[in-house]
Amino acid sequence: QVQLVESGGGLVQAGGSLRLSCAASGRTFSSYAMGWFRQAPGKEREFVGGISTSGSSTYYADSVKGRFTISRDNAKNTVYLQLNSLKPEDTAVYYCAARWGSYPPYSDTLYDYWGQGTQVTVSS
Repeated sequence: QVQLVESGGGLVQAGGSLRLSCAASGRTFSSYAMGWFRQAPGKEREFVGGISTSGSSTYYADSVKGRFTISRDNAKNTVYLQLNSLKPEDTAVYYCAARWGSYPPYSDTLYDYWGQGTQVTVSS
């Protein structure tokens, strides 16, 4: 069992930055690929990015590539999502998710555990 707790969301002006954290319980965090997803009001949840178990491979949606960066610290059981150059369309609830295995899938249905989400609001 893995419990995930996100933090770091908030209100920021367009062009600003935030860093989201996702802290995981358990001693097997390094065996889970991690993904970040987001869901805006009235829209489906979408893949933002993911990171492999070792942290050596990262993957991003085209809409955030070059602006967002995922990293992880397996010693701290934490994965991060750095959000830069934020736009109003980035406004959403952001979720982290864990999937047993090396690489993060793009489909949210393939993840084993989810956090409760953290709200990111970008004002214009």
